[in-house]
Amino acid sequence: MSALPDLDSLQLLVDVGELGSLGRAARAAGITQPSASKRVALLERRLGLPLLERTPRGSTLTAEGRMVAGWATRVLAAARELTRAAQAVRHSGAAHLRVASSMTVAEYLMPRWLGELQDRDPDVQVGLDVVNSADVAGRVLAEEVELGFVEGPNVPDGLAGRVVGTDRLVVVVAPGHPWTRRRTVLRGPELAATPLVVREPGSGTRETLDVAFRDLRQASPRLELGSNAAVKGAAQAGSAPAVLSGYAVEAELATGRLVEVPLAGLNLVRNLRAVWRRGRLIAGPAATLLTIASRP
Repeated sequence: MSALPDLDSLQLLVDVGELGSLGRAARAAGITQPSASKRVALLERRLGLPLLERTPRGSTLTAEGRMVAGWATRVLAAARELTRAAQAVRHSGAAHLRVASSMTVAEYLMPRWLGELQDRDPDVQVGLDVVNSADVAGRVLAEEVELGFVEGPNVPDGLAGRVVGTDRLVVVVAPGHPWTRRRTVLRGPELAATPLVVREPGSGTRETLDVAFRDLRQASPRLELGSNAAVKGAAQAGSAPAVLSGYAVEAELATGRLVEVPLAGLNLVRNLRAVWRRGRLIAGPAATLLTIASRP
């Protein structure tokens, strides 16, 4: 795999497009124009595309450069979301707003939500605890956190909740697995009777799967693992089919590292919920975060 572009070079490219020239972009970055030119040249070699049109009057973006700059804008926004989410976890002990989140929500939705919260209120300091859904409920009930985010079919006892989204569990296998060559659609009884790689008890993903299998003859899991990454790794290695959040396997399905097996006759759609202690008034930054998360 070729080396990935560094974020500073991508920001420089975006600035060339926004400011109109390489010289202005270099000044904005606090570097010399020759240094900026070398950065863009390295980026061009890594991507194999001409990004700058160099003329005696200055350097501007090519058509390919404008296209890459548009993509880079999204990459840079995602990097800022990642940084904010990491800061929330790091500062969890001394936060103005304490939040607990299930792993799937924390990995795939929380960075965007926290980024928007801090755009609205730059002074708010958020502490984020990332645990499974059962532990989220426990921390909300114990008033260790103001707000929690869980996956699963039900609102835990003692809590009030609001649906903030939906997710669909999907069956995935390694590219060489026999199920990729099936001529018949996979159905619930066969899936339930198959030893699977699954999340640990207490996770929202596992609870949703167990509820779906409740009236079926269910095999013991092949593996029970404590994170989405571990389940994906085991499935990619060919250990067994796995059932995971659609959010969790988007990248692997897009690159072919995992293959989705179509499933019929079994409802694996679940709600994602914000939860708080019943009777507690949600106000301040917690209310703002709840509004952000609830928006379609």
